[in-house]
Amino acid sequence: MNTYDLSGKTAVVTGGAQGIGLAVAERLLASSARVASWDMNAARNADTVSAFKAGENAVAIQADISDWNSVQNALAETEAALGPVDIVVNSAGLAGPNATVENYDIETFAQICAVNLNGTFHVNKAVVPGMRARNYGRIVNIASIAGKEGNPNACAYSASKAGVIGFTKSLGKELAGHDIAVNCVTPAAARTPIFEQMSQEHIDYMLSKIPRERFLEVEEAASMIVWLASAENSFTTAGVFDLSGGRATY
Repeated sequence: MNTYDLSGKTAVVTGGAQGIGLAVAERLLASSARVASWDMNAARNADTVSAFKAGENAVAIQADISDWNSVQNALAETEAALGPVDIVVNSAGLAGPNATVENYDIETFAQICAVNLNGTFHVNKAVVPGMRARNYGRIVNIASIAGKEGNPNACAYSASKAGVIGFTKSLGKELAGHDIAVNCVTPAAARTPIFEQMSQEHIDYMLSKIPRERFLEVEEAASMIVWLASAENSFTTAGVFDLSGGRATY
């Protein structure tokens, strides 16, 4: 496992109780960062942080990133417990059901965009003022290969993740005059609990599009993400990093 010297840094990982978020939180802790896991599932989040056995270096905070007030409260709680936030990995997200556009439920579409896109905006908006004041920060937003290429029967997920890419590019350029890097990654599918929201047909479709002929491992994603969150990533910002196993065409 590659680690970086993140001692003295405080990191927020949204969706930190499972999947890619959990793998990232573990890698950040191994790199000596203090970590706040923000997750909607309070019990699962608390169990996860307890399992870290990191004592005062990790806290579990219940947060709904689609709600601006919840994000503000989570940030205040994090800073009271661990100090000012230096690193954010925004991993919380919903896949939603698989359906054609004409059959897609309107409220479900709005809910997925509220978490995946609006939630990214809320989390980034909340931490940027402090990062700007301290002239340091690393933000990594989790997009998806679906945001680049569009998956059929997944219009809400594809559209919201495309929005995350555009948002990241915009914010990265806004903050380029500071020692703040804002990047995103575009993973192919990883076998995480998000698969529970998808049909087997859709899962098979995603696998068929990956030239590596396998799904992404969450530890592989964490390795790239934690580098992007480290001081070693001192130049690249507003970038989109591929984790698609060869699927991406641009």
